[in-house]
Amino acid sequence: MQPTIRAYRASDLDAIYDICVRTAASGGDARGRHSSDLMLGDVWAAPYVIREPEHAHVLDDGTGAAVGYILGTADTPAFVEWYRETWLRETAERFASEDPRDAELIAVHSNPDRMLRPEFATYPAHLHIDLLPDWQGKGHGRGLMAAFLDGLRAAGVTGVHLGMAAENNSAYAFYRRLGFHDIDVPNPGARFVGRDTGPVV
Repeated sequence: MQPTIRAYRASDLDAIYDICVRTAASGGDARGRHSSDLMLGDVWAAPYVIREPEHAHVLDDGTGAAVGYILGTADTPAFVEWYRETWLRETAERFASEDPRDAELIAVHSNPDRMLRPEFATYPAHLHIDLLPDWQGKGHGRGLMAAFLDGLRAAGVTGVHLGMAAENNSAYAFYRRLGFHDIDVPNPGARFVGRDTGPVV
């Protein structure tokens, strides 16, 4: 069967966690870096599909298994408020870890306001996209982005942004090919890009 891009299903959640940790090291495998391999998904993936499944799409390998995803929020300030009031409480037990390997991620998780910057005001949506290595470089990322932008546009959202590790040059080149441009953010700690929600060309 041929791979297809489809809407996220609740039954995909375990695969979302798995894809997240296996691509979290600037595209490489981050399993074993934290006391639980679920922690990276708790920050970068699961809250999005739980709160806004309508803005999540997966690459299905043709057998029903998700091997990549794009997910995000249409409204970053509203997402941050929910994350602060609901998601921190729901994940509190896992993030009570005192393992030193978790300290940096715990700091990120406990500060959802880091997502709010004035430079993002015209890009209210944000996203995360990840594909397992065997599925990269085959045009699937473009297809996922097109599906995500279509959904944002239908919801009346006009701009989207994302951040990536500064050293992830291959991801940066991919986003530039899809029409993203640099967003100048003081003391960024990462590289940020944004674009309107017009179709991918």
